[in-house]
Amino acid sequence: MAEFKVLVTDDVHESCAEILRSRGCRVTVKPSLTKEELIKAVKEYDAIVVRGRTKLTRDVIMEAQSLKVIGRAGVGLDNIDLKAASEKGIKVVASPQASTVAVAEATMALILALARMIPEANKMLKEGLWLKSKFMGFELRGKLLGIIGFGRIGKAVAKRALAFDMKVMAYDIRDIREEAESMGVKVATTLEELLRESDIITLHIPLNESTWHMIGEREISLMKRGAIIVNTSRGGIVDTKALLKALKEGKLAGAALDVFENEPPKTKEEWELIRLPNVVVTPHIASQTWEAQVAAASMIAEEVYKALHETSSTVR
Repeated sequence: MAEFKVLVTDDVHESCAEILRSRGCRVTVKPSLTKEELIKAVKEYDAIVVRGRTKLTRDVIMEAQSLKVIGRAGVGLDNIDLKAASEKGIKVVASPQASTVAVAEATMALILALARMIPEANKMLKEGLWLKSKFMGFELRGKLLGIIGFGRIGKAVAKRALAFDMKVMAYDIRDIREEAESMGVKVATTLEELLRESDIITLHIPLNESTWHMIGEREISLMKRGAIIVNTSRGGIVDTKALLKALKEGKLAGAALDVFENEPPKTKEEWELIRLPNVVVTPHIASQTWEAQVAAASMIAEEVYKALHETSSTVR
């Protein structure tokens, strides 16, 4: 059996390297690589394990000589050029199920924080100001939560929302009628139906060419006046300028965002959006729990080893 060389980048939990080493792989951990170092690495290693920071773009992947497997510890493959990987015969594996609970809980936390104005109330009290009458929130009970994307995370959010006595509607491009109805979730026949009827809208879809700026000025215009949007998916799904305009004009009552078009944010619109008082923000931490990170690292280690093992006959 060939000894596989595996490079682990980003802050992947140490259990990933430990598992791969226990399987006989030679593992190198380099959490911060320049693009030049990354291009060299794809020539030297059989597999690379990344999280979201490392960008395996076409120009990087096309330099691959020994690379057989790319492992993404977590969910979302928008930092990997899948077409280029396919052209080079490189298998891409991930561990999306690891962060399901973490992201679902973070989504509910953001909704609650926005509904009860918790960040601002916390800030004011820490500054010595007792402004009880300023912070009038609203209850989730009875509100309609519209979930765009009814996969693992979308369903996990629905389960938690139902526990808050919310009404839930879901939309997906695939047929979700059976699984949604079994949970007591109404199925929207079109995206427009969900946008028009929901009090709170939460996004749980991947970022790709078809979902880039999926929520733009037209879509926001269809929403209820005073609706709220929550995004723990990917920043590029929502048009920042359109969202900023809707919040400033009062079309939307608020937004809760864990993701942004640029990470870290760099445009003036992004920073203006972040600083609005009716916007609750976190720096892409929805999947950042100890449990999720350990699970993602362990799962991706097994997936990478399995994929490498399947190619062993060609790397002797």
